[in-house]
Amino acid sequence: MPTNSAAPSPRSSMEPFALGVCSWSLQVKNVPELKGFLDQLGVDVVQIACGDPHHASWDEGDDLPSVARAAGFRMTGAMLGFPGEDYTTPQTILKTGGFGDPETRAERLERLDWALDRTLALGLTDLMLHAGFLPEIDDPARSEMLDTLAKAGDAARRKGVILAFETGQETAQLLRRTLDDLKSPSIKINFDPANMLLYDMGDPIEAVKILGPDIRSVHVKDARRPKVKGTWGEEVPLGEGEVGIPAFLDALKSVGYQGPLVVEREVGDQQGRLRDVAHGIALLRECLAR
Repeated sequence: MPTNSAAPSPRSSMEPFALGVCSWSLQVKNVPELKGFLDQLGVDVVQIACGDPHHASWDEGDDLPSVARAAGFRMTGAMLGFPGEDYTTPQTILKTGGFGDPETRAERLERLDWALDRTLALGLTDLMLHAGFLPEIDDPARSEMLDTLAKAGDAARRKGVILAFETGQETAQLLRRTLDDLKSPSIKINFDPANMLLYDMGDPIEAVKILGPDIRSVHVKDARRPKVKGTWGEEVPLGEGEVGIPAFLDALKSVGYQGPLVVEREVGDQQGRLRDVAHGIALLRECLAR
């Protein structure tokens, strides 16, 4: 698909701190269901799962882009998950997440190419994904991982898309160093403060200050750190965890972030998630009004 085939991204006309939700948090299977939940929540902003047919398909299939663009909501960007990613434990995601496994890198770069085209078809300019665990500076595996990430950035640049790697599986300092090493104008950050707690990778407020210039989008989620090293922390509704939502919003403002705030909830059944997302949106509105 040619680079210039995408319509102007809806996010370019969004007000600062537009409130929305991640489509997968609502466990929807089709666009009308998504639109109905957005109407219930009183928002029209969504970060949308791009609908890989091998991983997280929509009922609309290949028609998803045209149906979503006609649905009347605004999309901040698309999210790609790779087939085979296993989030059961930190150890399984270390092995299966993103571009971490050398054995799956070639096929995942092909899947990324598909997702870049899907992003453009949705009329968007932003694609979010987990890059995988980033090797430490002195790790012999780092060079090949950075080479793969550079290829991903080049593919995005050729199509006029921004790749936003999601935070959490590494410290902010390591992610900062990685972005500086890559020097790719097409690679930015999708900041998730809760992931840093779930993976026990540092203070999310300090991380905002370190990564600020490259924060392209934000998942607003809350969590508590793990009690036992090497296990998951606990995801909780907004305001009940250790992020400190008012301080997080202040930190985003201090680094000049003006983009959307999309609530993500990945625990519970559909109705429980809907309830928790509604609570999160109400909390954000209250904090932003202060």
